[in-house]
Amino acid sequence: MKPFDLHLLRHGPPLRTGLMLGHHDEPAAPGAHRALVDHAQGLGAAEVISSDLSRASDGTRAIADARTLPLRIDPRWRELDFGVWDGKPSAALDPRQLSNFWSDPDANPPPDGERWSDLLGRVGNAIADLDRPAIVVSHAGAMRAAVSVFTGLDHRAVWAFDLPYGALLSIRVWRGEGNEPARGQIVGLRT
Repeated sequence: MKPFDLHLLRHGPPLRTGLMLGHHDEPAAPGAHRALVDHAQGLGAAEVISSDLSRASDGTRAIADARTLPLRIDPRWRELDFGVWDGKPSAALDPRQLSNFWSDPDANPPPDGERWSDLLGRVGNAIADLDRPAIVVSHAGAMRAAVSVFTGLDHRAVWAFDLPYGALLSIRVWRGEGNEPARGQIVGLRT
């Protein structure tokens, strides 16, 4: 199969910053989608896909409308579920638990939250369903998971990527033969 480009855009700034925002549906700040629409101009895409959380999906709708592209909502592109930490400032959390999570998010997931490997699995499944150029508006964790799926880098390596609000990460994707996984090469990062 011919390679295609996957453009991952991080949603714009949320209304309230500094929180552990996973599945908590914090809306985007006013005007947050303007930069997303600007970043999406000129990107080759056959569709626009979004996390189902409003801080991503509202910006995706703006892109789809501006580009007249079909829009698909896919909850597999959500951020990591921070469980009981979701929506709280990190300063309000037990520092030891938080440190253990950052060190090993599989062995120490947030209380009632999601393991890193679970995020990798759902983002990997979302990627496996792609077969044409797309713009995906998502979250920093899901974008890092996509890089990990394509490169095999562990959480420490991909968490070192600086992905500020509105960051654009473009990956060239080659579908695997038979049961082989897709391969990807990062072709651009714009912040």
